[in-house]
Amino acid sequence: MEVKLRILTPEEERVIVGKETEAPFTGEFDNHSEPGVYTCRRCGAALYHSDHKFDARCGWPAFEAEIPCAVKSKPDPDRRRTEITCANCDGHLGHIFIGEKLTPLNTRHCVNSISLDFVPEASVETNFSHAVFAGGCFWGVEYFMEKAPGVIGAVSGYTGGTVENPTYKQVCSGETGHIEAVKVVFDPRLTNFEELARLFFEIHDPTQANGQGPDIGSQYRSVVFFNSEEQRKTAEKLIALLKKNKFDVVTSIEEEKTFWQAEYGHQDYYENKRGLPYCHSRVKRFK
Repeated sequence: MEVKLRILTPEEERVIVGKETEAPFTGEFDNHSEPGVYTCRRCGAALYHSDHKFDARCGWPAFEAEIPCAVKSKPDPDRRRTEITCANCDGHLGHIFIGEKLTPLNTRHCVNSISLDFVPEASVETNFSHAVFAGGCFWGVEYFMEKAPGVIGAVSGYTGGTVENPTYKQVCSGETGHIEAVKVVFDPRLTNFEELARLFFEIHDPTQANGQGPDIGSQYRSVVFFNSEEQRKTAEKLIALLKKNKFDVVTSIEEEKTFWQAEYGHQDYYENKRGLPYCHSRVKRFK
């Protein structure tokens, strides 16, 4: 995808292109705490989620992690610090510091406010793209999708049925028509639907009907939900490739329906439990 750059002000140019630093405690995002996504001021690419922002009391916005593969790092010419730049347009962001013991990840991205823009949480989905996949227990699908390059976030939930605001217990009964699914919000500047769909077909078994591993039932069936003609055609192309590779795929392709977010305890399940998926693992299926 062609990188589109906005016209910068002289001060933005000084920092983002000239690799200078804004004065501490002067940036608009230093004490900013609104939920949402921080993006690159020059190209608009997603860089950081507000969940990873923390108060380092250093005078600049601080983040303990970036959106996967959204930020690049390289040593400064003097080799004293490590510079961080936008992976999409190479605009200067700031520097990264390791080992300060300020967060569990032991990492601080020290970023110039002037290098950033912000998209509020309520506008994230409309400002970026999304896809919905169902392939067994949503815990495992969410785990792998959240780590994929360019993914802003993945949410476990229910879709495909007729009951409004279903509960986990209702869906597990198999009587709602809903299945466990994951909505993946991603930045099309950094990845695309095909890359995520390929990952989906490799982290679950698309040949197992009405279940995944030990989880059996219609609520665990394999589905790609499309929200555009392009997504539908891409899913069809990938299934054709899998069948050509001798996989008897049972995954269905269905038009996206209302997605109901699952209860709090089902979000980031393996991260919170510090465990690994029990019925999902990545297996190469595309040649």
